[in-house]
Amino acid sequence: MSKAQAKNHSTPDETRNFVDKGRVQIVKLASGTVGLGTFEPGWRWSEHVKPIAKTDSCQSLHIGYVVSGRMHTVMDDGRAFEMGSGDSVYIPPGHDAWVLGDENCVLYDFSGMENYAK
Repeated sequence: MSKAQAKNHSTPDETRNFVDKGRVQIVKLASGTVGLGTFEPGWRWSEHVKPIAKTDSCQSLHIGYVVSGRMHTVMDDGRAFEMGSGDSVYIPPGHDAWVLGDENCVLYDFSGMENYAK
């Protein structure tokens, strides 16, 4: 049986910077990895993470919660949607995404951060 844990993103286990315009702060729990992503205005996965991931589109599954800001996501099959403050999201592998507007998009990701931006 695992021990109960609490970790704070202000002292993450790891910080992964994107090529530019943001970062993800990682905490590792017994049950999995949680990321706190900060995506700055102008951030786009295909410009700021693709060079790190070396895949045509994001291949991570994301289950998360948007704290602030807005983001637009386009799936490889062309389906698109927007997410914003207060939204819980499920994003399967195979997508591009970018920040909308002039506010940081900040979100917690509970599933796709083990190898994100690595």
